[in-house]
Amino acid sequence: MTTVVLVIHLMLAAALIGVILLQKSEGGALGMGGGGMSGFMTGRSTANLLTRTTAILAAAFFLTSLTLAYLAGNRQPATDTLLAPPPSQSAPAPVAPPASPAQPAAPAQPSVPSAPLAK
Repeated sequence: MTTVVLVIHLMLAAALIGVILLQKSEGGALGMGGGGMSGFMTGRSTANLLTRTTAILAAAFFLTSLTLAYLAGNRQPATDTLLAPPPSQSAPAPVAPPASPAQPAAPAQPSVPSAPLAK
């Protein structure tokens, strides 16, 4: 199901890009976008058709985006994967109680030299 919606989503994205690139540039930023009357459709009919097509494709793209998000959120975890560790059938090992703290060792006494040092 997710694969089908994803393929439709990608086709809508490509169609939306194509329809947007067909529209006439208002500012002439790239020097493209319909010259005089030599286009395959001219005037207002082109603007209305492309505007409506863009709106329909954008709404369908938005709908497929929401559908993909819903499907991704409700995905069940896979039960048999190669990376998951196998479930253990044995009982868990008992936990040992913490050991009582040991008594600190007495500090070592410094050794006293037996003979005084000569000067």
